[in-house]
Amino acid sequence: MNALLTDLYELNMVASYLRRGMTGLATFSLFVRGLPKQRGFLVAAGIEGCLDYLQGLRFDEDEIRYLGDELKFPQRDLEAFRQFRFTGDVWGVPEGRVVFAGEPLLEVTAPLPEAQLIETYLLNRITFETTIASKAARCVIAAAGRDVVDFSFRRTQGIEAGLDVARVSAIAGFEATSNVEAARRYGLVAAGTMAHSYVQAFARERDAFLAFAQDFPGRTTFLVDTYDTVSGIKDAIEVIRKLKLRGRTGVRLDSGNLLELTNRARRLLDAERMKHVRIFVSGGLDEFQIDDLVRGGAPIDAFGVGTRMGVSADQPYLDTAYKLVDYAGRPVMKLATGKVTAPGRKQVFRRRKPFGDVIGLFEETAPSGMEPLLQQMMVRGRRTKAPAGVSDSRALCEADIAELPAAVRRIRSPRGLVAPPTEKLQRTTEQTRERLLSRFGPKRSR
Repeated sequence: MNALLTDLYELNMVASYLRRGMTGLATFSLFVRGLPKQRGFLVAAGIEGCLDYLQGLRFDEDEIRYLGDELKFPQRDLEAFRQFRFTGDVWGVPEGRVVFAGEPLLEVTAPLPEAQLIETYLLNRITFETTIASKAARCVIAAAGRDVVDFSFRRTQGIEAGLDVARVSAIAGFEATSNVEAARRYGLVAAGTMAHSYVQAFARERDAFLAFAQDFPGRTTFLVDTYDTVSGIKDAIEVIRKLKLRGRTGVRLDSGNLLELTNRARRLLDAERMKHVRIFVSGGLDEFQIDDLVRGGAPIDAFGVGTRMGVSADQPYLDTAYKLVDYAGRPVMKLATGKVTAPGRKQVFRRRKPFGDVIGLFEETAPSGMEPLLQQMMVRGRRTKAPAGVSDSRALCEADIAELPAAVRRIRSPRGLVAPPTEKLQRTTEQTRERLLSRFGPKRSR
């Protein structure tokens, strides 16, 4: 794994720690500072990729040469980088679990240089994938039991991002993806219809539909809005009747007033005794448009969701942080205004009914009726178990979301839950704050 996937200041700090023998055990906590607007919860994702990274982390000789020749690190630093391996322990929230602001998604305990170097990669991966998984989960909630399919690949911000989006949207509850490589790589269902260019390439719309249905019998969805949507629906009906299509047959609408047009489509199909034909819609959708259509009673069977989900258009980032909370057995914290952190190794405890979390110290016993959320995922730099599959993570996500209060789940103006500290964590925070202020606080004039 490329060890240069980091920021330069991480390497500077690692070199300085090593030169001074600062290799005691450190714990860093990765968390989201606050829930974004229009998010009542987040879905943890990106953890599995981070574990792969940590287990394979090392500098190869080309990277070592670059650090010496271009960045001018001395030979003693280069030798230390050459020997570098991650040997720490990791506790984390399993992918698919619902989380809230301030709750650690990862707790990394390792020699200080090891725990420091990995900051950039962990933040990058977890920030992006959690952002997208949370957006995708809201689309699934809005669809209210109807299928949702990932159409985002062509407009995600990078090829690897497109693969990640397909995976985490499946964890969040999407039924399929248009991304063929993601389907192959992660065992997802691949789904696709046709583009307007296919229809335009034929002399008549009806000819395009007939050709496609003959080439792909049993899984035909007609894109009916290239020219006139109602005319396109009628052409699709004619082809369905002519070929006596059954099975996975549908019409797809990608533009216009979808509430009005889907009702018109359903009436036309039902009049021809084609209740088996599904109505699929796409075109600039996210949870807000889906919610409007569902609440409006649109007879839609499935939604294709692309750009707005794939880049989380309304909230494209999270304010994630990776902060030192314990070094050499001593709790530490940050006191900067607006960015105060809680000290010490931590655990999140969850109660399902009524749903709620508390944040405690790692050594605390779970309060009655609550379960610990963070699980041990690495010991001495090695995974404790095989990577979680998409289906397992999806089941966790579905179960957690089903337990959330309605106010947390709602699409517009949701109410995020706040996880309070336990008494012991609160006491440790106050004691650590007092200790630090006595050493680093404002100096009083004599």
